[in-house]
Amino acid sequence: MADLYRKNAAVIVCNSQGKVLSCQRASAQDDNLAWQFPQGGIEPHETALDAAYRELREETGITHVKLICAYPTPLKYKFSDEVIAQFQKIGRKHIGQEQYWFLFLFTGTDNEINFYTNPDEIEFKNFQWIDIEEAPSKVIEFKRPVYEIVCSYFKSFIK
Repeated sequence: MADLYRKNAAVIVCNSQGKVLSCQRASAQDDNLAWQFPQGGIEPHETALDAAYRELREETGITHVKLICAYPTPLKYKFSDEVIAQFQKIGRKHIGQEQYWFLFLFTGTDNEINFYTNPDEIEFKNFQWIDIEEAPSKVIEFKRPVYEIVCSYFKSFIK
């Protein structure tokens, strides 16, 4: 069933104040659980790290970052039944994602953040800088266990 999990790169971006970038999904129904880290699919020709840089740039406009570290192994989560049904309607067979996680230090300024770099696919509508411990409670429930793992792991790398 490994092929049923879409390969995905996910990024936690921290700033020099030790806060992490949390982005509000443009399509979310519940604004309280609409926050997440940038992420996206890994193309066949890409490494997970290449995809992380690309997805971060496409979804947020951010290019001024330095890699701090990566989570040592991919983590999987299963989509909700509602998300699986939406994917099936558009011909996707995935039941979840296998994520490769990266922690980046943001070296730019907030005015670099631009959710409209690709007007055909606007992922987010707002952002905030939060403590990493807050992130799991702001994400949709089916992603929460993975967020708890990566936030706990990356916390010690954030200064």
